Amino acid sequence: MMYGVIIVIGVLAGMISGIVGTGSSIMLLPALAYTFGPKTAIPVMAVAAIVGNISRVILWRKDINLKAFFLYAVPGIPAAILGANTLWALPATLSNLLIGLFFLLLIPLRHWARKKTLSLSDGQLALSGALVGFLTGVVFSTGPLTIPVFAGYGLAKGALLSTEAAASFAIYLAKASTFRAIGAMPGSVLLSGLLVGLTLVAGMMIGKKFVVKMSDKTFHRFVDGMLMLAGLSLFWDAVNP
Repeated sequence: MMYGVIIVIGVLAGMISGIVGTGSSIMLLPALAYTFGPKTAIPVMAVAAIVGNISRVILWRKDINLKAFFLYAVPGIPAAILGANTLWALPATLSNLLIGLFFLLLIPLRHWARKKTLSLSDGQLALSGALVGFLTGVVFSTGPLTIPVFAGYGLAKGALLSTEAAASFAIYLAKASTFRAIGAMPGSVLLSGLLVGLTLVAGMMIGKKFVVKMSDKTFHRFVDGMLMLAGLSLFWDAVNP
């Protein structure tokens, strides 16, 4: 039954992320964490994110800003590798607490990022890549943070979506490769990630053809609710092992 729920949420998440550029990982978090456990869900989501971002890169490939991509990804890749190794070295209880706390803090943080008008230089974009890359290695998703970062660098529309997707692809590829190298991604986890990624691709294809009739206010309330549920459930698992 939970796999059916994951498929439905994955398609819906793909539809929405294909339009707004983010949100797919957050929408999938509670279902993946409940089905696979928080730690296993992280490499599953990493593989799924790779598949999903490949689709967005292909869709907007002509609009990628290569300078912004390299400024962000070059420091972000080693930072993500460090973050993934840090996560896997932590005890399960501590990792649950940290990830749960991040989800809860992400609720006010992403609203602040949406309202704040950022203006980033080349050096600040590179620093953002390192910081967000490390966070991406430690937690499930930092998508709500990357969109304001690239928008603050001056990117918009297709250039924003394509460059963010390309950079996220590079970061998640480094993250997934790290999990593979340390033995945290057996064949079953890789296959699960690929299947979840295909649901995202299906959703993006549907979203490209149909207008998702969800207001901006409703969407953000839904995301906040998903983050709240995911954060509280991880806290519960940590204190009730």
